[in-house]
Amino acid sequence: MARHAQHKTESPARRERIPERDRPTPVPSSSAHPLPSQPPMHRETRERPESIAGAAKPGPAGNDTEGSYHTVARAVDLAKSYGTGDTAVIALDHVSVDFERGGLTAIMGPSGSGKSTLMHCMAGLDTPTSGKVFVEGLEVSAMGQRQLTRLRRERIGFIFQSFNLVPTLTAKENILLPLQIARRPIDRDWFDHVVRVVGLEDRLDHRPSQLSGGQQQRVACARALVARPSVIFADEPTGNLDSRSSREVLRFLRHSVEDYGQSIVMVTHDPRAASYATRVLVLADGRITEDLRDPSYDRILDVFAGDSDPEDPVVSSAETAAGLEGDGMDATDPERSDGDIRKKSTAADDGDRS
Repeated sequence: MARHAQHKTESPARRERIPERDRPTPVPSSSAHPLPSQPPMHRETRERPESIAGAAKPGPAGNDTEGSYHTVARAVDLAKSYGTGDTAVIALDHVSVDFERGGLTAIMGPSGSGKSTLMHCMAGLDTPTSGKVFVEGLEVSAMGQRQLTRLRRERIGFIFQSFNLVPTLTAKENILLPLQIARRPIDRDWFDHVVRVVGLEDRLDHRPSQLSGGQQQRVACARALVARPSVIFADEPTGNLDSRSSREVLRFLRHSVEDYGQSIVMVTHDPRAASYATRVLVLADGRITEDLRDPSYDRILDVFAGDSDPEDPVVSSAETAAGLEGDGMDATDPERSDGDIRKKSTAADDGDRS
């Protein structure tokens, strides 16, 4: 660097006397963007909007093209396997799929179908064996750890089944933590709006241990949304919640898509949770077997009706719901609770014993 600085002050006459081989190599600018540049065909064709409220809604099905503005994330010939030889387990079998901007996509499938693996690869939490993953036109699958860390801070939000809140921080501190880690400015108006939407105005000073499960998950939702990420990945976001809290979280996720143009990819085994989605992908043996657009609850149940594995959580959820509807009960009724399901199950057991 010292030699390079000295060279910059030398006169043109002096420079001509320096042999070409002895001239210092120019030092690259330190301002280069740390995220890898992609060929033009792999980048978004328009700039990402500065706020979620300005994000465009997805276009009609089938109108998305590679690298188009309407595609927020995509997988290209994605494969993931564990082990080698005869013991190899194929989790993803050359999957290609686009995730639309401003949509809520639910990924479903039986245990071992590859749904969680697909989400983890899309979010940069796992490395594919082959194939490519793009988020906002940037190739996630080619990034190093530092680049992935920055990508996750700036463009990806997460909602986990176990909430992943810091127990020593208040709800407000947990919500603002990603922005503070990234040293990004806090938009107070947007923060106040998100807090109102999730209904946490009177819980901001409470720690996670002082909140119910539903309230903790709403804190996690607010934490993901306040940073205005390009896409939020939600892994079984209602898996640890009762039916009422589940509905609150799912309604919030759907409203964030409809009202603010947020893009969400959600893994779930629950047909009721999937019915809130604008699109449902069904996986089996590492491949996409169904791609449903705005499916009804009954349509989702029909997809799994032919599955013969009663131990699978997707099938058992579908069978439970179907049994309730068979008695004229609506499993999606807001006034119903898990207690109603348990009561019916107990009544059925008593009938079998009589």
